[in-house]
Amino acid sequence: MARSHSSLSDLEAMEIALDAARKAGAVGEVPVGAVLLVDGAVIGIAGNARESHHDPTAHAEVQVLRNAAMSQGSWRLDTATLVVTLEPCLMCAGAILNARVPRVVIGALDPKAGALGSLYNVGIDPRLNHHVDVTVGVLAEVSAELIKEFFAARR
Repeated sequence: MARSHSSLSDLEAMEIALDAARKAGAVGEVPVGAVLLVDGAVIGIAGNARESHHDPTAHAEVQVLRNAAMSQGSWRLDTATLVVTLEPCLMCAGAILNARVPRVVIGALDPKAGALGSLYNVGIDPRLNHHVDVTVGVLAEVSAELIKEFFAARR
C-alpha cells in the first residue's frame, strides 16, 4: 500500500519515521520508527512494539520488514530503502541483510548497540554475501532527542 505515487526524499521519509517513533513512544515503547520505500513510495511504516507485542524481536525495523515482505509477497526486498530514526542493532542489521535491502537511511547513530557503523559495521563486512549502502545523519538531532527525552522521563 503505497502512500503516494510521488518519490519521497530521505528527509520526507525520515519525517514519517519520526512520526512513527513518536507514536511508539506515546504508548511506552522506545521511540524508534521505520519506513520502507520502493521507488520512493512508502510500502510500510512501523514503530517499536516490543512491550505491546511482548516480543523481543518487535523492533521497528523488523516490524516494517515483516509487514512489507508479506504485502509484497516476497522476503526479498532488494529494491527497497529502509529509513529508520536510530541506527539498527545487530539483530535488525541481520534482518536487513537477510531481506537484501540495498540502502538504509539512519537518523541518529547508536554507539551502544549500532550495527551499521557505530559499534559494528555488518553492512560492509566483506565476509558477508550482501552489503548495504548507508546514509547517516538525516534529522539526527531530532531522532537523538526523542531517545534522550524518553529515557530521561524514565529515570
